[in-house]
Amino acid sequence: MSKSNVYFTNFRTKAHGDGLPTKLQKLIKKAGLADLDLENKFVAIKMHFGELGNISYLRPNYARAVVDVVKELGGKPYLTDCNTMYPGKRKNALEHLECAWQNGFTPLTVGCPILIGDGLKGTDDIEVPVEGGEYVKAAKIGRAVMDADVFISLTHFKGHEQAGFGGTIKNIGMGCGSRAGKTEQHSNGVPTISTRKCVGCKKCQRECANNGLIFDEETKKMTVNMDGCVGCGRCLGACNFDAIRFREDNAVAVLNCKMAEYTKAVVDGRPQFHISLIVDVSPNCDCHRENDVPILPNIGMFASMDPLALDQACVDACLAATPLPGSQLAERLADPHFCDHHDHFTNSTPESEWKSCLAHAEKIGLGSREYELIEM
Repeated sequence: MSKSNVYFTNFRTKAHGDGLPTKLQKLIKKAGLADLDLENKFVAIKMHFGELGNISYLRPNYARAVVDVVKELGGKPYLTDCNTMYPGKRKNALEHLECAWQNGFTPLTVGCPILIGDGLKGTDDIEVPVEGGEYVKAAKIGRAVMDADVFISLTHFKGHEQAGFGGTIKNIGMGCGSRAGKTEQHSNGVPTISTRKCVGCKKCQRECANNGLIFDEETKKMTVNMDGCVGCGRCLGACNFDAIRFREDNAVAVLNCKMAEYTKAVVDGRPQFHISLIVDVSPNCDCHRENDVPILPNIGMFASMDPLALDQACVDACLAATPLPGSQLAERLADPHFCDHHDHFTNSTPESEWKSCLAHAEKIGLGSREYELIEM
């Protein structure tokens, strides 16, 4: 497969020069967005509005910059995301929209409507065939996402407590899945809890939205309720005592492969464009109601027609960067019992199988891992 073009610019600006939103607009036009036929087309811009309490998500200014270019090219843009399957302020459309508004995303600030892709309760989806899918034959995608004529992803590249990192494929594959689609992607992740390590703090239970955990008052230990658990893995990220594990050793790898297949379902057969910003690289997802200090420096803005090449370029840039002192990643690297100086994502998330996502994405024809980086 031939190399894909990935365009890059850093976050440096000159006094009295262009601001970062303008710099982003120049980047995405050069990277190919200006070559797409957007005239009178509905254009979905998929992004993450951030959980309340978390302030590491992308600022609305970046979304507005993309929206304005789409409008300039004659398109009809709207921002979109699908509902979540865990506690928080984005599990139904009403709370999701209010959360977006509180975090600064309103039609006034971003210049276009905001639509929740899978409807009021996360049930408005459509089954989309996955060509070459090994784990998913028909992905359950939010209807408002699939109704678009053109698809654009605007991603905050960051760490993730399961996938290792949250990049373009994570933003699209998991993010565009309806609540049923998210459940399907997590279906291999049934947890088990070590009674020896569990201290009964109940922190994991507060992260469960599906009655998947029950606290035993006699033993003061947490137990798994198989009738309620959907395998989302939020409890793993919440446990500070290494008491929770997936029963299946390959659960995280399979999750990553399913995300790649869901991504292919979303982008196949229509014009697409992808943007990823490596900024405020928190160790965990923007779905958390908090964010730790960044684990890596702000690297830059990337754009490509190829979602896989874009993720690979961002991965390479992150692995080449020096971890920030005082961050979770720096602390991990200082731990003599767990240290891989060549893999930041494994160090920040020991459970991660992030390489399986990119390898499977290439296998099913989502894009190319070979790329040419064009710096602007």
